[in-house]
Amino acid sequence: MKKDADISSLEHTAWRCQYHVVFAPKYHRMEIYGAIKQDIGVILRKLCQQKGVEIIEAQACPDHIHMLISIPPKYSVSQIMGYLKGKSSLMIFDRHANLKYKYGNRHFWARGYYVDTVGRNKKAIKAYIANQLQEDQIADQISLKEFVDPFTGSKNTKA
Repeated sequence: MKKDADISSLEHTAWRCQYHVVFAPKYHRMEIYGAIKQDIGVILRKLCQQKGVEIIEAQACPDHIHMLISIPPKYSVSQIMGYLKGKSSLMIFDRHANLKYKYGNRHFWARGYYVDTVGRNKKAIKAYIANQLQEDQIADQISLKEFVDPFTGSKNTKA
């Protein structure tokens, strides 16, 4: 398989799980968000790094955050978003302790988020699937040996 720049891989796995996510602070947290936008960016980068999530592109807009991220396949989008929003809320209120007294609870982000997949070319997927068997045979990861059915003594696997 040809290695593209945006395909991540381990020894036996290759993936391109890229998502466009958008989330916003709660409405009454907007004034705080504007004042500590830079610090929020640092916090989100640190949290992504801890989970192995690659930030491809990110932008802190006046009232929300856009991120294009690559998530390893062992995590779901909802796991990562829950982690990012939950941990960042705690970190924001820990770093800016005065906010706890002014605003009470530690819920910084609005409940929901928007997510969209970053699709891949249909022809490229078809080519990958078509070439996968050949690549496995070359790498000797599958065997072409026919096994004898212990019940019938036959090599024919059709029922």
